[in-house]
Amino acid sequence: MSREVYFFAAALALASAGHAFAQSVTYRCVDKSGRSTYTNVKEEMTGKKCTVVSREVSVVPAPRFPASEGSASGAKVDGGTQKARDDTRRRILQEELDAAQKRLAEARQKLNERTSAPGGGKAAPDRLKPYLEEIDRQEQNVASLKRELGNLR
Repeated sequence: MSREVYFFAAALALASAGHAFAQSVTYRCVDKSGRSTYTNVKEEMTGKKCTVVSREVSVVPAPRFPASEGSASGAKVDGGTQKARDDTRRRILQEELDAAQKRLAEARQKLNERTSAPGGGKAAPDRLKPYLEEIDRQEQNVASLKRELGNLR
């Protein structure tokens, strides 16, 4: 059974139990096959791993959308729309790449300034570590953005 069926069953149980059920404890029980069920009946909990969900449960089914409204189940996009989306994604990635390359250049410049300052060349490695880490981080960002752009072509 699907998860929606269980939620529907839980909602039906809530509706039929009335006020007395609203004050009982609801449990989520997982059986040996990993399937979850919700109950307030202790006899249904035997042999299952159960945890308290809440003292009151309100179950509302998720809205169903037709495929034409962009549901996750097989919605199709026409070629022009997809090309526009790809072009937008490519533009955004290129802007991010340009910014990352600029930050990388700035990080390298800061390291150069630090090492070229009087006594900077002999600076303790731990003082240079933040600069080196920033350069490494920016190099990784640049490489990741280049990969993403390469995947679009």
